[in-house]
Amino acid sequence: MTDRIRIARMVAGVSLMAAWLAGEAVRAAEVPPHADPANVCLRGTLGNCRIRFERDKKGHVAFIGGSITEMNGYRPMVCEILKRRFPGCEFTFTDAGISSTCSTTGAFRLQSDVLSKGPVDLFFVEFAVNDDQDAHHSPADCVRGMEGIVRQCQAHNPRMDIVITHFLNEASLADHQAKKTPIPVTAHEKVAERYGVSTIHLWREVAARIEAGSLTWKKFGGVHPAPYGNALCAGMIDDLMARAWAQPLPADAKPKDHPLPDPLDPLSYARGRFIDPAKAKVKEGWTLGVPDWKSLKGSKRGRFTNIPMLWADKSGAELTLEFEGTAVGAYVVAGPDAGVLEVRVDDKPQNDVNLRHRFSAGLHYPRTVMFAADLAPGKHTLTLRVSEKSHGAGQAARIMQFTAN
Repeated sequence: MTDRIRIARMVAGVSLMAAWLAGEAVRAAEVPPHADPANVCLRGTLGNCRIRFERDKKGHVAFIGGSITEMNGYRPMVCEILKRRFPGCEFTFTDAGISSTCSTTGAFRLQSDVLSKGPVDLFFVEFAVNDDQDAHHSPADCVRGMEGIVRQCQAHNPRMDIVITHFLNEASLADHQAKKTPIPVTAHEKVAERYGVSTIHLWREVAARIEAGSLTWKKFGGVHPAPYGNALCAGMIDDLMARAWAQPLPADAKPKDHPLPDPLDPLSYARGRFIDPAKAKVKEGWTLGVPDWKSLKGSKRGRFTNIPMLWADKSGAELTLEFEGTAVGAYVVAGPDAGVLEVRVDDKPQNDVNLRHRFSAGLHYPRTVMFAADLAPGKHTLTLRVSEKSHGAGQAARIMQFTAN
């Protein structure tokens, strides 16, 4: 291959990527023109955010999810599509994607990572893949996390418009072939239907195209989509917007509060929040500070290595935490040396909680572990003690935040 051909191909690749990011000529260039309309589910009108973008010329758009949201993928493409649709609007974009996190973690970090940034007009949520392959959530867990997110959003801004996108993994493809719907998708759809939230069934669109022979899993890009796969997703969201905003904005259009129905699960994480680990009372063996990461085996993610944590690495370390609510847990990083915690809430029987995750063998893995999730409302006392037991190579516990509902 000559240098001239290499340069030409490189320029062509850059041009195509620019087209994707600009939201222009995506479909014409490569992505098939339209998704199955059944896979683009418009509930409501998305009218509140449109009024903000078109009439007020200001807008706050936020994204929450796992690595699919964190990566340079569908999120920046959607941002560019919005800027193209509303060229005079001054947008603020909030990226709250954190790799490996599920809807449970999302419900607890929503306030600090998104809602604290100010009222959100349009909110994109993505947790179907991580609720499956990372958290292995039950249907009830999926509902509890996603409903907690939606109800917190409603409390923060009753006029917030929300879109949930169901991404996919290999298990999703297998479910489609077996004519089943993935557990997280079924659960998240129950929440979406209850609250009138629009959804994008990317999982079903991709699976159908693969079965029809018009797409391959490799071309889509896998669990972390390639530019082609992200452009397909962004195109489906653009279809949703086109359907919602097909007619001119009426002159008398006014924003409206979304209705707030009774919860599907009264114990959903609608009051989910972080509790600063500094509020714990240490009896012995725990340190509040930045761990000596250089001395620890296993890969680390930079976002977690400069923050103070409440940590212990020897059995017998004990603390207590006073909290109020119906649930308590911890947002931790669990690596090769992750241990077991002996947990007691009030005078209830002690139970053991293993911090280790199946990905912990080579990575200090972020996860939320729940110690109790169905307590009576009111004040409680949590007692944690590092156990002598170990399912890995140590007895470590590193708590970034306590979680409570």
